Amino acid sequence: MLSFRSVLLLLIAIPSLSVFSTQASVVLNNTRVVYLDNDKEVSVKLNNNGNKPVLVQSWIDNGNPDENPSVIQVPFILTPPINRIDAEKGQTLRIFYTGDELSTTEESVFWLNVLEIPAKSNELKGENSLQLAFRTRVKLFFRPSDLPGNANDAGKELAWRITSSGLNAKNSTPYHVSLTQVNVTVNGTTYHAKTV
Repeated sequence: MLSFRSVLLLLIAIPSLSVFSTQASVVLNNTRVVYLDNDKEVSVKLNNNGNKPVLVQSWIDNGNPDENPSVIQVPFILTPPINRIDAEKGQTLRIFYTGDELSTTEESVFWLNVLEIPAKSNELKGENSLQLAFRTRVKLFFRPSDLPGNANDAGKELAWRITSSGLNAKNSTPYHVSLTQVNVTVNGTTYHAKTV
């Protein structure tokens, strides 16, 4: 059990710990990446909107955000995997498909990761400080070029039904549809979406 004095010291220390600013400087020009199977490569532009240089590590994973990048096996080569981006400058990532076999009847989903590691601040030398690395993850869709229908219409093709466990959406198209949140209220009861 904490004594009154311990609680008082903790309350004094918390404000001094919270006086820092966090903000990611590196911005991607894509909210998703689509790689058509007949493309030779796909480019993704990174911009450092901050006022200090940053180190950026980039990799592609197949759905597990916690997997070590050094052991991930994906059918893509990404270059450069590590680079420095100076303040208010940019860098282009290039993604190449290696030709490994993927589905020809539907899109395959991977994830592009961009980890921003800020430079150590000379202004905080000798002081207690906390530096944070920011990771951005966006979906990378590998899309066979002869899929039927249109990816932009896939959301309209979702089949919805209300079940005892909630609101279910079934996607019968070969395209992936990303939903952030869907709720429906019927007769005062709200149903939350559950994808299957």
